[in-house]
Order: sequence, then C-alpha cells, then structure tokens
Amino acid sequence: MPPFAPVDEQLTYLKKGSSEIIRESELREKLERSRASGTPLRVKAGFDPTAPDLHLGHTVLLRKLKHFQDLGHTVTFLIGDFTGMIGDPTGRSATRPPLSPEEIMRNAKTYMAQVYKILAPPPKTETRFNSEWFDKMKPADFVRLAAKVTVSQMLEREDFHKRFQDEKPIAIHELLYPLAQGYDSVALKADVELGGTDQKFNLLMGRELQRHFGQESQVVLTMPILEGLDGVQKMSKSLGNAIGINEPPLEIYGKIMSISDDMMWRYYELLTDVQIADIEKMKRESHPMEAKKDLACRIVTDFHSAEAARKAGEDWAKQFQKRETPDVIEQVMVSLSKIIAGSGEPINISSPPVDVQVLGRENGLKIAIPVRVDKLLAEAGLAESASDGGRKLKQGAVEIDGETVVRPKLAVPSPPRPLTVRVGRVMKLVAISDGPVPGLPSS
Repeated sequence: MPPFAPVDEQLTYLKKGSSEIIRESELREKLERSRASGTPLRVKAGFDPTAPDLHLGHTVLLRKLKHFQDLGHTVTFLIGDFTGMIGDPTGRSATRPPLSPEEIMRNAKTYMAQVYKILAPPPKTETRFNSEWFDKMKPADFVRLAAKVTVSQMLEREDFHKRFQDEKPIAIHELLYPLAQGYDSVALKADVELGGTDQKFNLLMGRELQRHFGQESQVVLTMPILEGLDGVQKMSKSLGNAIGINEPPLEIYGKIMSISDDMMWRYYELLTDVQIADIEKMKRESHPMEAKKDLACRIVTDFHSAEAARKAGEDWAKQFQKRETPDVIEQVMVSLSKIIAGSGEPINISSPPVDVQVLGRENGLKIAIPVRVDKLLAEAGLAESASDGGRKLKQGAVEIDGETVVRPKLAVPSPPRPLTVRVGRVMKLVAISDGPVPGLPSS
C-alpha cells in the first residue's frame, strides 16, 4: 500500500494556483478513500497537438499534473490526436480549420519530447492517444453518444451562444468536440480532470457523461490562463509575449527577469513547486531582484539544467548589471536586401543625412550603406515587426555595439560586419549577408 500524505496536506498542495475545484468536497472524499485503500487517483489532462512547440503557458497544467504525481497519484497525459482533427472551438469566433493526421502526429512527437521535462518519464506518466477508443467507435456509437446531450445544452456554451446570436456559422463537427473530450474521461475512468478556465464547459461535460455511463463523476480542477511578458494578455507566440520552453537558457532567463514584480509572484505560484507558505515568506523577506533571479534559475533548470541556469545567470549579470558581452550570444543572419533603406545608394560618412546614425567604429570610413533599424530588429527576431522595431527605437531601448541608437537608419560598411544588437534585455550578434551593394567598393 503506497503511503499517501494526510488529506489536508494534499489539498493544500493541489489547490495552489487553482481557479476552481468542482467540487472540493468530492475531491476530499476521493483523497480520503485513496489514502485508506492505498489506491492512487487517476488524473488526466488532455492536450490537442495543434502547434509544434510548448510555451510556459502550456506548462501550467503540466505542473499541476506533476503535483498529483508528487503525491503518488497516477497521471495521464492525453494527446488529443482525434479531437485535434475536429479543432477545439473554445474562444473561437469562427470555425477552426482542422489539422491533418500528419500534422497532428508530427506535433504530438514534439509534445512527448517536451512534457517529460516536467512530468516523470513512463511508466510513472501514462501517455495515451484518444484515437485509441474513437477509432474503434462505429457511426452508431457516435449517434448514441450524441443522444445524451441536447442542442440547447450545447448553446449554453458562451462561444457557441455568441456565434448563434451573431448569426455566425457553427459547424456540426464543432458540437462534437465537447462530447469527444467528455467521453475521454469515460474511456479513462478519470477521477480528476485538469483544464484551463476556458475549458470549464468541456470538463463539466465529462462529469455528465460519466454519470450517463454509470461511473462516478470526476472532479474538475481548473487552472488560470497564464499572462505573458506584458502582464496583461494571455501568453501566446502570436502576441509576441511568450517564453518557449525550448528557447536558449539565456533567453528564458532574460525574459523572466523582464517581468514585473507582481507578475513574478504569479509565475512562482503557477510555474514552480514552491509552496504558498514559502512564497509568502519570500514576499516578506526577499529582495524582488533576488527572488526574480531565483525564479529564472528554477525555470531554466526545469527545461535545460542546473548548470545551464547558473551560466545563464552569470551571462545575464554581465549583460545587464556589469554591461559586458556574455561568453555565449545567439547569432543570427539577416539579408541586406530586406533591411536596406531606399535604393541603397551609398552615403558619405563625413556628412551623413540627418536620419542616419554613424557608429563610432565607422568614423574612419568614407562611404557606407544605409539600412533601416526597424527592419533590422524585425529580421533579427528582436522585434515582432518593423512597426514594433520602430516603437522600441523611439523608446530608446536599442543599442548597437554599445551605442544607443536614436535615428531610424544606420550606416553599415561594405562588406557589412557583424553587429552586437541589444534590445531591452535581449542581445544578439547580427551578421548581414548579401555582399556589397552595386556601385560601392568592397573593403
């Protein structure tokens, strides 16, 4: 009989960071039975492999799965290869294009390579695909499943209701998604299902379907949607505020150091195993800068290693506290043709146009090529777009070779040399390709 911690102790750990538990009394009862019998709870969280890479926002649920795992319960990482072909309609104002089986399996493989950075590897973590049961179902089985829910119940769902009111189309296959996710809980005989707050309707569907199939209803535990680096909008790669778990250690470390102090404590709560009592103690006793360094170190360690975290901390200090160049710096290549200003006609360095900045290192040159700084930042991945690069330039956040850049264009020699470009807390070595511009002599 595996030893389980006292129920109150388990509940305290499991409630950390959670938004809602439906119902907590039921979870307590399940934990009590589990402890008395020595039988672990079956806990699941489903992920549709709709994108190849995970960011920290995705790991909030993985972290809570790990908390159940830490307490000795059985966790199932469910890959929705079948539901991924339907496309989750949650939060969508229009029908989501379904993915092909090939795309789904390609993404699923990358998920499996990434999730074990948080969860214990098999057999401690059970990985399942919901095609296991759906591929065996006949059309008549789907009809019987669909008969258990009414259209009016489906239209209670906020996104369906809004689209119906706005006379926007709702495809029949979208109505199947909550049913399919709910049936996953039946197939796995789940005791607990985890999901984001935006998944509540689907999670509750699992409770209802389990009752229809003669099972005890699962407990639903929802987790909040993690805000991105801006501290406002949800973390999303498309919004440019995400931290990818496969990003280089220094980049992860630097991005964590850029968040606000208030957001830091939310990240501690949702992205680490630190207990609430210890977080509260840190708030009282730790300097915010030291607490943030500790958070950055923990997160880099999770996805890389303790040594990588130590090195990232040293390099970050060189970059932003001692203003030195780190030992390891990401190198990128940009095309001259994509950043050149106007026709690219060479300019005279001794009397440059007022909108062109000449770096100190170029003062010995006679002529150079003008390039647009906003496009340089965008092409180097230091800005989401040229417009975003322009905003960063106006904010005084751009340094090239240690000089703050304030003008929209930069004088670059031919052939171009590598530039050390810093935007805020991120630094890259930018090499410019394409060779000399016609009419400009090579050096």
